[in-house]
Amino acid sequence: MSASAVFILDVKGKPLISRNYKGDVAMSEIEHFMPLLMQREEEGALAPLLSHGRVHFLWIKHSNLYLVATTLKNANASLVYSFLYKTVEVFCEYFKELEEESIRDNFVIVYELLDELMDFGFPQTTDSKILQEYITQQGNKLETGKSRVPPTVTNAVSWRSEGIKYKKNEVFIDVIESVNLLVSLHTSTPPPPQPGGLEMGPYVNVNGSVLLSEIVGTIKLKVFLSGMPELRLGLNDRVLFELTGRSKNKSVELEDVKFHQCVRLSRFDNDRTISFIPPDGDFELMSYRLSTQVKPLIWIESVIEKFSHSRVEIMVKAKGQFKKQSVANSVEISVPVPSDADSPRFKTSVGSAKYVPEKNVVIWSIKSFPGGKEYLMRAHFGLPSVEKEEVEGRPPIGVKFEIPYFTVSGIQVRYMKIIEKSGYQALPWVRYITQSGDYQLRTT
Repeated sequence: MSASAVFILDVKGKPLISRNYKGDVAMSEIEHFMPLLMQREEEGALAPLLSHGRVHFLWIKHSNLYLVATTLKNANASLVYSFLYKTVEVFCEYFKELEEESIRDNFVIVYELLDELMDFGFPQTTDSKILQEYITQQGNKLETGKSRVPPTVTNAVSWRSEGIKYKKNEVFIDVIESVNLLVSLHTSTPPPPQPGGLEMGPYVNVNGSVLLSEIVGTIKLKVFLSGMPELRLGLNDRVLFELTGRSKNKSVELEDVKFHQCVRLSRFDNDRTISFIPPDGDFELMSYRLSTQVKPLIWIESVIEKFSHSRVEIMVKAKGQFKKQSVANSVEISVPVPSDADSPRFKTSVGSAKYVPEKNVVIWSIKSFPGGKEYLMRAHFGLPSVEKEEVEGRPPIGVKFEIPYFTVSGIQVRYMKIIEKSGYQALPWVRYITQSGDYQLRTT
């Protein structure tokens, strides 16, 4: 069993909208939710599931709203939470942003969506592209002799409509990997720098230890195919290579793999084949994670030196530690500065630097950063003559970047087979992108 009822509450716990699916839980029970939540917060024992007598509240928070499902029975909690997050996703695709105002402005559509998303406590149609075929923000016109609900809803393949036609049949595959990295840097104190120069000199001794390193990957598809095609995607998956007795060279061991509902999971479990009938247009086919030791793609060395409590010099060196054929685009290095700094002056060997006082950072922007290159930036700030008594913590240096035509893990799309009864020819296109996720370097 899933939810008995679903409520959307404002930040104070007042119901904005609700839908009673089964009628076995009194709608007045929601009045106990916010007092329970506040009590748990005060006790420091906040939990995603709260209970009042025989009634259980399963809840999530999004923006300034609470989405709460009630149930009497020992429900499948993971299914309920998955439904709540899917509901948020559908509302966001309809209204761009899900907040109190968008609920109030669209309450008729919200009611219609809640009716279609779940039936008698069981999730029903949760694909927003299919929902948008018959629940529109322009209103519904009754046409005699025509069914309002498309046949897709009752099809075995509920995520794809029949009769789709394209003049040119194509599939675009994006393999996007985000690098999450946390490095602790230990720096030695330099002597005063020579005026005017950019060289950091040989006095910088930087040792770094990697505290966290992981790759989070997604494979996104943009599908323009006619009919009802079956697609088969082949990757250099290590488990597949072992099953087929192939060499482990250039294979990748995928962890925490999650698939779109269109993928035949039994086929994947059996022989690691990713087989599916795709939705039309854009969708995320799968995601994965690799807990591998990643060499920092952009390495940062930083030295901060204060002089007589009147000025501070910040010197930063950035080095591209990826292959020379690749280029990182739109690189942004955020360097923290003291909160009382003023009168900024910068000198860079490439790119530009700007002071963002509201965030207490200098952002060094480099449009194009080839692999193997080193660049320098020096910033000079004035400081108040009176030294602050409190000792400020030093926030980490953050790095943003995007490297096209490159993956850190070495994952490869080996093939994409497209099978359709009409037998048309289709072109698959593959693009690889590596980008920064939560990429931080802490200096101590």
